[in-house]
Order: sequence, then structure tokens, then C-alpha cells
Amino acid sequence: MRIDAHQHFWLLAARQGEWPQPELAPIYRDFLPPDMLPLLRENGVDGTILVQTLSSAADTDFMLDLAAQHRFIRGVVGWADLKTADAPRRVRTLAAHPELKGLRPMVQAEAADWLDDPAIDPAAEAMAESGLCFDALVLPRHLPSLLRFARRHPALAIVIDHAAKPEIAAGGTPGWAEDMAALAGLPNMHCKLSGLLTEAGIRTGIDDIRPYTERLVGLFGTGRLIWGSDWPVLRLAGDYAGWLEMCRQLVPADAHDAVFGGNAAAFYRLD
Repeated sequence: MRIDAHQHFWLLAARQGEWPQPELAPIYRDFLPPDMLPLLRENGVDGTILVQTLSSAADTDFMLDLAAQHRFIRGVVGWADLKTADAPRRVRTLAAHPELKGLRPMVQAEAADWLDDPAIDPAAEAMAESGLCFDALVLPRHLPSLLRFARRHPALAIVIDHAAKPEIAAGGTPGWAEDMAALAGLPNMHCKLSGLLTEAGIRTGIDDIRPYTERLVGLFGTGRLIWGSDWPVLRLAGDYAGWLEMCRQLVPADAHDAVFGGNAAAFYRLD
């Protein structure tokens, strides 16, 4: 089974005042399942994980409705305010949806120590108890606090989205490799091979991306690395088939079944 573990759908009418802005022409329109299906068929991908893009319960409901209607959406990573007093109850309610596989707060927009706040701990514990995964949408500056968070919650399965967005266009982020190495030392940590082209600027050739993928394979092995397209955001930097083929060249051939499907199925507990 081949799985794209990171893609999005949205309606611009629901995003007034939110990203993306009109100047991002390749992604400034509605994206829905009929846009995605041809890409999956053309590239031999069997299903996807649909991931949130707004910090709203309405966005999560929108995604769950789509998942109920389209079998190729194998799971949803939604959103909940994880620091409210009733967050554990909300987590358990969401976990009752069979399509809901995980939650993702928009940590990249928060302070570097956002994950250090103990207010998040009851919700994180409820997620672990409910079998939900934590998608860590973080930047390199958040990695030390993510390490502390992961150590506090060893039973919570965590995946780092887009390898924490290293600044490839600028030649790299100081300390990124060391911080990722520390995280990779924890067995509950995983990493998505996604989003790298968007961070690359003009450095989008395979040899520009190779040092990062080699580092990720070396740190997480091929058993905790999960491929995702980050489509349609990917349209800002490349195309679906091109990114998939680049990653197939960069990932050892004997690990393709795992990285391009098996690891996602295990991590998100897909049926």
C-alpha cells in the first residue's frame, strides 16, 4: 500500500484573512478531492492522510466530512486547542471518529517554548490514551522544546512535519542536525520526508535536497521516515510526480515499501 502521508484540502471562502494570500497564485484557489484523485492514479498512490491547515474546529469537521465521502482519504490529522481546560474531553470526542488519526497544533506560529507549557500535558496524555498521533508542525527554533515535550510523553507517537523546515534556501539552519539527532534518539519520534522543496528556494535540484534526506535516513532510519507530498503547497516549488520521483531516487530502494506506505500505515494505525 502506497500512502501520501501529508496533503491538504481547503476552500478559500473559509480562509478569509488567512494564508494563502492572493500573490501565491499556484495555491490561491479551492482544492478538493477531484483535484487530487488524478495525481494519485497517475503516480500509483493508494491513499492519503489529510492534514489540517486552520486552527479551527470547523476545518477539522470539513476534513472528516470529506474523509467519510472519499475512500482514498485513509485518515485525518485535525486540530484542537490543546491548552484549554476541557481539551482532554475534546480529544476523546474527536478520537471517536474512525477517520481521525491525529492532531496538529500550529506550533510554527508560536513562541519557541510553546510546547514547554504544562497546560498541554493533559491533552497530550489523552491523545496517547486514545491512540492519536501528534503531528509536530515546528520550525528549527522549536526543536529543543519538542525534545522536552517528547520526553514528557514517551507513549505519544510524534512525527515531525517537513523535517522541521530547515532553511535549505539559506544553506541550512545552524543546530538543526544536532537537534534532530537528539529527537531521533527517542523511539516515539518519527519524521516526514515532506515540504523540503518549499524551503529550498532555487535550490530544488536533487543534489540540493540529498544532504537533508541522507541526514534524515541516517538519523531516523528507514523505519521511522514517512513520505508526504505536502500537496497543494508543493505547487509553489514543484510538481507531484517530480517530488515523488526525486524521493524514490533518494531513498534506498529496499526501503521504498516502508517509507512510501508501510511506515505511514503503522504510525497512523490505518486499517
